[in-house]
Amino acid sequence: MSGILLPLASAAAFQVLKYPLGFIRVLEWLFAIFAFATCGGYTGQLRLSVDCMEKAGSNLSIAIHFSYPFRLQQVSFEAPLCEGMRSERLYLSGDYSSSAEFFVTISVFAFLYSLMATVVYIFYQNKYRENNRGPLIDFIVTVVFSFLWLVSSSAWAKALSDVKTATDPDEVQLLVSACKHQSNKCGSVHGPRWSGLNTSVVFGFLNFVLWAGNIWFVFKETGWHKGGVKQQGGPPEKQSSPLGQQAYNPGGVDQSGGYGAQGDHAPPPSEYSQVGGASTLYPNPM
Repeated sequence: MSGILLPLASAAAFQVLKYPLGFIRVLEWLFAIFAFATCGGYTGQLRLSVDCMEKAGSNLSIAIHFSYPFRLQQVSFEAPLCEGMRSERLYLSGDYSSSAEFFVTISVFAFLYSLMATVVYIFYQNKYRENNRGPLIDFIVTVVFSFLWLVSSSAWAKALSDVKTATDPDEVQLLVSACKHQSNKCGSVHGPRWSGLNTSVVFGFLNFVLWAGNIWFVFKETGWHKGGVKQQGGPPEKQSSPLGQQAYNPGGVDQSGGYGAQGDHAPPPSEYSQVGGASTLYPNPM
């Protein structure tokens, strides 16, 4: 018998994922993975060409590689001086690591928390609702992460715009001494591909929308919301809790099978009638 009840209980526990509270948590978990993967795993490359008047000193394919966390001032490359075989070592400009690392850090922590919250919803419902502490903590953390997603996504979007400017081949050419002489010809072979980083910004703001939208569903689980509903003094609302607990006693029937005082059904008529406070029993016919 216990072997049958265990799968049934497990299946019932996963029903929370059908409600917005659990379903949005799963989306937050997935979108956080996409956010830090597309940003933290990025590697870009651009190529320049320097065609010197003296062809022997030309370099038609100068490769410049950069990656997360975008400390571009540490990215170096060799460029010809167009003076014999001499060359110079140059560095890109700008340090955008703070915004990038902040964005990835928020993504990782949001991933861990949403995963932990989903596990708690499924396997530790009773502990979650005990003393109303779980919903309150969940509500506060959700509000904080919503704010952090907005800040980190905005900061990373601005930093990405600056990274694109700093790695623009036309801007990088201005660093090359040989390109300042009209007798030499400089050009761009190809620029970086930005689709991955653009996607990371999109996922950042999508995460903000998800976490901000989930504030209401988490708030409904707290005592603040339920206390406000009770103070209104109206009849109880017919709704079921996302965590599988009904918010009212349907039909006024208590757990013992009797009828509550506020039930819609009156108790069945008694076989005995009371007159003047005394019960009159009609004897059975012999």
